[in-house]
Amino acid sequence: MKKKIILINMDHVVADITHQCIKWYKSATGIEIKRTDLLGKEEDKAFPRPDLITEFLHTPGFFRSAPVIPGSEQVLEELNELFDINIVSAAMEFPQSLVERYEWLQEHFPFIAPHQIIFCGSKKRISGDFMIDDHLKNLNHFKGERLLFTAPHNFNIHRSGYTRVSNWTEVRKWLIKRNALLLELQPKLQF
Repeated sequence: MKKKIILINMDHVVADITHQCIKWYKSATGIEIKRTDLLGKEEDKAFPRPDLITEFLHTPGFFRSAPVIPGSEQVLEELNELFDINIVSAAMEFPQSLVERYEWLQEHFPFIAPHQIIFCGSKKRISGDFMIDDHLKNLNHFKGERLLFTAPHNFNIHRSGYTRVSNWTEVRKWLIKRNALLLELQPKLQF
């Protein structure tokens, strides 16, 4: 049986960009922002000086040194055996980050092969069975099953049409259960 395709965003899903912004912001301004201070605020307006965040996103080293979202390495390695995993990032917005993102993935997710990495300008043309993303703008166009990964900027968003997951343990549990259900239905669908 053909493996189901999972499309996984990088920023705020496997790479902790929120932590990175907080760290770099404190280094630049001396002001410590807490993750809870960012809950429910749009990314480009969450910090007192949003211009600095924009600057960070275009600074060499920002993406390369971002920490990993806890649990993502172990869960993705396990899921990579069961599913066709693809990392999908609309990285063209920050073209200087392409090499950094690739190197970051190779360091933290060495089991993800280069052909499993998709850097694009828009995710509207990307297709698969499941998508895990932190932005509704990406999930809204997706035709498969949509998982919204909780991040500070989407904390207060509550809409139908997707499943919210808050950590990689929840992702694993949901996908394993969903895959088992699909496998159970498979013989019935062939008749």
